[in-house]
Amino acid sequence: MAVNEQTASGGKRRLTFADVRQGASTARAGRLAGNPYLPEIATVVEIIQETPNIKSFRVRFDDEEVMKNFSFAPGQVGQLGIFGVGEATFAINSSTSEKDYLQFSVMKAGEVTRALHELNVGDKVGVRAPLGCGFPVEAWKGKKILYIMGGIGSAALRATINYTLERRSDYDEITILYGARSPEDLTYKYNIEEWEARDDINAVITVDREFPGWNKRVGFVPAVLEELAPNPANTFAITCGPPIMIKFVLQSLQKLQFADDQIYTTLEKRMKCGIGICGRCNLGPKYVCVDGPVFSMAELRELPDEL
Repeated sequence: MAVNEQTASGGKRRLTFADVRQGASTARAGRLAGNPYLPEIATVVEIIQETPNIKSFRVRFDDEEVMKNFSFAPGQVGQLGIFGVGEATFAINSSTSEKDYLQFSVMKAGEVTRALHELNVGDKVGVRAPLGCGFPVEAWKGKKILYIMGGIGSAALRATINYTLERRSDYDEITILYGARSPEDLTYKYNIEEWEARDDINAVITVDREFPGWNKRVGFVPAVLEELAPNPANTFAITCGPPIMIKFVLQSLQKLQFADDQIYTTLEKRMKCGIGICGRCNLGPKYVCVDGPVFSMAELRELPDEL
């Protein structure tokens, strides 16, 4: 079957229907081989109630060979699906070094996410992964890293945070600024405890307003960011959260004199098919699922304003 030569900027190639073949899944054969719409079957092995409306699902491929050989880059995503209901895009937020399961965190919001929240341990799901591009963690070596996240946006950055913490000596200062509406809306509380206990990173946890029993910082993430006033020299800022938070974080980073090529975010929530065929995630000439979902602000400045 002929291979389509259409390419996107940076040498990344978009799948077309000429690439769709029967007999293999994305997880088994990679993005450029097999039927990219065919999910790999996985079993839910653990469910973590992160917040009242967010659950983390740890799933394991039923095919042990697939599980053994599966790998992904921090920042890549997957399609998690319920048979007979549909699928949706979520960041893979387990560590890249984790070989026993993949973790996806799901906020209950629509039909698919409601169905996912009804799953029990032992239930089957479909997984198409990995999809998209990861964060350029190799290019960040030797630099300061500033993670800025809000609410469920932590899911998109968790694998990258874990990656840099597992290779702590490869990076300079690491700061994690994480905020939510209330203490009960903070995800990964088990990770927060670990971050705060470490003396080789700076973890700043904040909530939007005062709550009984909360004795940590209070304030919206962009305002706290400006109070911290991180030095942009040799620093990369990575942000994800609600669109309104990202909008004001970007303004704050601009005030702090961060250059566009020092700022990264991820737009995986725009993805639909995940493989560059349906065209529903385009930003001008770019496809979020092929050219992203990770983008620098320098790249986004050249595209229609979506933030």
